[in-house]
Amino acid sequence: MRKFISAVILMSSMVWAGSVLAGSLTLAQESSSQTNHCFNSITKHQALEMMQKDDGHVIVDVRKDWEYEMGHIPNAVLIPNESIKDSRPSQLADLDQVILIYCLSGRRSKQAAAKLVALGYTHVYEFGGINTWEGVLVSGEAQ
Repeated sequence: MRKFISAVILMSSMVWAGSVLAGSLTLAQESSSQTNHCFNSITKHQALEMMQKDDGHVIVDVRKDWEYEMGHIPNAVLIPNESIKDSRPSQLADLDQVILIYCLSGRRSKQAAAKLVALGYTHVYEFGGINTWEGVLVSGEAQ
């Protein structure tokens, strides 16, 4: 009888452990598939090289209006980070378009890049902040 009870306990433990392991594998797979859809962090030099290509890219400034007006990268469109929510920004119609994102220091650009990837954009490149940008800046109102 003891052998029978021990066998039942052992089998129950194995079934429980198997279900826990299966659940862990599912979570790992979901996490892994989300990792495959990350944005790319690039250097400012790489961003400048990409900006010089005529590939239909868009440069996105995710700072506030007044920050943009004080100085921004030429041809950058203003899409404040806090405005990126559950729907795709109207300025970014093509999900496969190359998107180059920056802010002042790099914190908001990383947040915005992650949100855009979650909305389905596939070619998102974050290059930090313009506080160390060595290229040309222009001032004026948002496009």
